[in-house]
This record gives sequence, C-alpha cells and structure tokens, in this order.
Amino acid sequence: MMRAENATPNIASNKESDPFLKRIYAWVLSWADTPYGVPVLVGLAFAEASFFPIPPDVLLIALSLARPRHALRYALAATIGSVCGGVLGYAIGYGLWSVAADWFFAYVPGFTPELFQQVGDLFARYDFWTVFAAGFTPIPYKVFTISAGAFGINLPVFILASLISRALRFYLVGGLLRIYGDRARTFIERYFNLLTMLALLLVIVVLVIWNFYPHN
Repeated sequence: MMRAENATPNIASNKESDPFLKRIYAWVLSWADTPYGVPVLVGLAFAEASFFPIPPDVLLIALSLARPRHALRYALAATIGSVCGGVLGYAIGYGLWSVAADWFFAYVPGFTPELFQQVGDLFARYDFWTVFAAGFTPIPYKVFTISAGAFGINLPVFILASLISRALRFYLVGGLLRIYGDRARTFIERYFNLLTMLALLLVIVVLVIWNFYPHN
C-alpha cells in the first residue's frame, strides 16, 4: 500500500507558508495509513463545510492512491460528509451568525467580511447556481454554506445544489484516481483548481444546450 507521505496532494492553500496549517495538513494525512481513514474522511468533509481549514480532497486523494479500487467509495464518503456539514454551516449562518461572525472572520482562514459580502451578492442574483458553482471554486466551501444560511437561501434548494456540486467534485477526483492511479496525482496537484473550473464550465455548457434543445 502506498503510504500517505508518498501521496501528499498539494492543494491546501497556503499550507506551506502557514506553520499552523502545515501541522494540521500533516495530521490529516496521517489518518490515511490507519483503519480509520474513511470515518476521518467523512468527519473532515463535514467539518470543512462549516469551519475546518483543510479541504477533504487531501485525504480523499491519499486514500484513493493507496487503494484505487475504492476511490469512488471514498468520493461517496466525502460527499455525504460535506453535504451534512454544509447543513451545519447553513444553521450557523441562519441562527448564530450575529454572535459567531467575529470569530469566523478572525480565526477561520479565507473567511473575510469582503468575501462574505461578495458571496451574499451572488446569492441575491443567482441563488441555486451560486451554491452549485461553490463546489468547484477554490473559495472555501464554508463561506458559501454559512452565507447561504445568513442570507436566507431556501434550504431544500441549498441541499440539492450542495449534493450535486460536491458529488461532481469528489467523483471527478476519485474517478481520475480510480482510472489512472498515481499517474493522475501530479496532474491533480498542479491543476486542481483549473480542473474543477473546467468541469463546472462543461456542466454549464451541457445545461445550456439541454435548455435550448427542443424536446418532444
């Protein structure tokens, strides 16, 4: 089995320049070589959707490289954890934001008042599509989940958009590793954000074509 340190995905933003994030990143990866990798992946995906700074992709990739045949199972685990965690993020924004805002802005990496307001403006204009696109952007997903609650986005719409976008994101990574194994690692490390944005663009193109194609 490939050990996690030999399969380290470099997609956690600013981890190299922030010693605290670097330690958390190493701690997350350490679970890939234990029997508890999958439960930790679910928990990580859950936490990242509301407050944790390290994305679940890092552990998803490490686990999938170690056991490529199980990559799609790991993608499912990450999806379930992320969607459930997104609901927690929504609840924080909906019911606790007035008391929790200062803490998030001060201590959660990537969570700034400016970005929060920008996401709120996107929700006001695009609703479902903002949550859907959030699953593919490099912006921390927690910004979108908490903002969705704070700005009163319809909860069923939020859950549906989260489920589709997060599943597409994690299954894209899991699928590549399932098919290509370690050969896909360098590509994902180097072009992860570009890869997810291209996937989003492809989905949008398909939806536009479907919308304008005449149906009988």
